[in-house]
Amino acid sequence: MPRGRYSLHDPHDHTPLTEEHFQCAPGPSGWRYVSQLTAPDGGHVGSVDLALDDLGRPLRLELHAGGWQVRGAALDGVTWVRTDPAGLEATEGNVPAHAFTGTSPAFLVATARLLRLTPSSSATRVRLVALTDPVLAPRTVDQSWALIDREAHATDNGPLLVDEYQVTALDTGERHSVHIAGDVVLAAPGIELEDLQTPPSTFP
Repeated sequence: MPRGRYSLHDPHDHTPLTEEHFQCAPGPSGWRYVSQLTAPDGGHVGSVDLALDDLGRPLRLELHAGGWQVRGAALDGVTWVRTDPAGLEATEGNVPAHAFTGTSPAFLVATARLLRLTPSSSATRVRLVALTDPVLAPRTVDQSWALIDREAHATDNGPLLVDEYQVTALDTGERHSVHIAGDVVLAAPGIELEDLQTPPSTFP
């Protein structure tokens, strides 16, 4: 069960945003990721709880940020309920999309699991509902993912396979690279892996 800490920063000016203390593990039904988010001053600012089925679809998602809450799942596309900080109003949404995304590294692992690309695969288009900080506002985005490299790195626990994905935002054409080993993001725009106490899990 990998445990560790990511630091999240603005990918443009590198302003520190949050630290994400996480643990994750594959299980009999898929994969689960839970984390707590803290501000640079140490204050608690949110949490992530994401469970995937064995096909990489979101069985359950619960996000907290800035007093807002979103609960969602794959149902007729993806369906969610967003609740305001006062708890007085809940808004339901549904979009014919494949999964969710957001600032947490968990969503990069989840999309990679959903697509299951190989180095010989062509680029694959995916529609996601992005839950954007600081109020978890939903926005539908289209991306293209391609697995452009897979390298084995020697470690004390045996070879570690690292996948490099090229992710393209189809509305702007902006491209960036994401490096993932098992269920841990090693590098991506705005994401740094600061601490990892146990090796990444390997998926069957």
